[in-house]
Amino acid sequence: MIAIACDHAALDMKKSLMESFEKKDYTFKDFGCYDNKSVDYPDYAAAVAKSVASGECEKGILICGTGIGMSMAANKVKGIRCALCGDVFSAKATREHNDANVLAMGARVIGVGLAEMITDAFLSTPFSGEKRHQNRIDKITALEG
Repeated sequence: MIAIACDHAALDMKKSLMESFEKKDYTFKDFGCYDNKSVDYPDYAAAVAKSVASGECEKGILICGTGIGMSMAANKVKGIRCALCGDVFSAKATREHNDANVLAMGARVIGVGLAEMITDAFLSTPFSGEKRHQNRIDKITALEG
């Protein structure tokens, strides 16, 4: 299952991504927000990150104005490797090399069409499993304390 959330700046993009998920038969859980009223993005980042860290959801998608705040907040949750991506190559690379489990994007930075391509790349690209990449992930995990 895919966890997805946004802040008020990214509601339309989240709705478009969820429509895309439905067409592709992806199962997902919407953690909000649900309208255009101003909200605090860390609340939504935490909900998605905790659902991924606990195993309730396999991967997460977070969208705010720039994606920066969401990625910073999500990465505070132990077990989360959230990558801010604005292009397809980075989305593929972060899955192959970093085994990222949460994707962050900026609705004021990229358009819906590109967001869908980035999301598809992120969700369909497996971790390479190469020893050198796993060693690096282990070092990142060790930083969590």
